[in-house]
Amino acid sequence: MRDLSITLVQSDLRWQDPEANRQRLGAALETELDTSGGSDLVILPEMFTTGFCMEAAANAETMTGPTLAWMRDTAAATGAVITGSLIIEEQGRYFNRLIWMPPAGEPDWYDKRHLFRMVQEDHHYSPGDRLLTVQLKGWRVRPLICYDLRFPVWSRNRKDYDLLFYVANWPTPRREVWRLLLPARAAENLAWVAAVNRVGRDANGFEYSGDSCVIDPQGKVMFSKTDAEFTRTFTLSRELLERSRERFPAHLDADDFRLEL
Repeated sequence: MRDLSITLVQSDLRWQDPEANRQRLGAALETELDTSGGSDLVILPEMFTTGFCMEAAANAETMTGPTLAWMRDTAAATGAVITGSLIIEEQGRYFNRLIWMPPAGEPDWYDKRHLFRMVQEDHHYSPGDRLLTVQLKGWRVRPLICYDLRFPVWSRNRKDYDLLFYVANWPTPRREVWRLLLPARAAENLAWVAAVNRVGRDANGFEYSGDSCVIDPQGKVMFSKTDAEFTRTFTLSRELLERSRERFPAHLDADDFRLEL
């Protein structure tokens, strides 16, 4: 199995302005992928069309809406999977839904399981009821969203993924928790971890410092960037992943359990 290339997009977001956000993100991607020579996976922030807002009904799209169309077109044009979360309405319910859009075929999705009660996200959105694991170039990939990071059982690697990634709108006052838990998730699960957070200030006055990062399977931070917007492509080593698991096979002693939702 070969290495995997991933592109992180740490961006400011225009408040509740999907078209402006799609245009800005698309321009950043075009420049980076022309320079890097392409990518297997592009990771956008949480609620990348609107910012982290609770006005679900006013900002929701459907699975046939303009952002899904944009993601489909962008994936086809770049040859990369495009992923990130947005507000989706389905049968009268609203979800903070991460879309996994491949260059060909139909999308898959993951609905945020842990809703951030401190801003009453749980009052406006419905929680997800399943984990998602997707195959990409021989890699098994597990996507999660923001507040999910605080719940290690939900991210437990039961020998079923190689890359764990998070998309987020994680505010600056809690950045030390972000920096603490992401390396822990990599080390305890013996997997690569990538995380994409936004920067800037939203309409509610919350500030975001980014700290998007790539962490190796031993918990070493290979890259992290604060405050500034950036779009950058990284190569994840398959050899390093396999060597880490061979040299320190803690996963063989992991406790078995069953998750009840």
